[in-house]
Amino acid sequence: MSTVDQEITTIVDQLLKAISTKNIIAEPIEVGDNVIITITKVGLGFGAGKGEAKSEGGQGRAQGSGGGTGGGGAAGITPVAVVIIHKSISGPGGIEVKTLSPPSAIGKAVGDIASTLAEKMGSRRENNKEKETHQP
Repeated sequence: MSTVDQEITTIVDQLLKAISTKNIIAEPIEVGDNVIITITKVGLGFGAGKGEAKSEGGQGRAQGSGGGTGGGGAAGITPVAVVIIHKSISGPGGIEVKTLSPPSAIGKAVGDIASTLAEKMGSRRENNKEKETHQP
């Protein structure tokens, strides 16, 4: 195995340790009649490289060679939601999911468009109902 392969293997092994299931879905926490579970998202990145150079000497230049390898990686964990389970409420009504991250620009735009459309459709329905009630 080459030095670069060994470095990549080491980096990936360390990153895999950082993204265990315990880091994505947290241990449940009991608070009174509720159980709270935090959900996170994980981002990973890594890279490695190797370079070599050789000089053959010549007019006033020394002959030699050189090279190097390098690698690096990172993992990031961000909480995105909290699941709250209300023990006193049975069935799906006892489960509540609260998002922690703000919507993306696209998600916000789609939400705004949907709200505007819903308002317009609601006002049209009201106008149609008014017309129906005023007709002889």
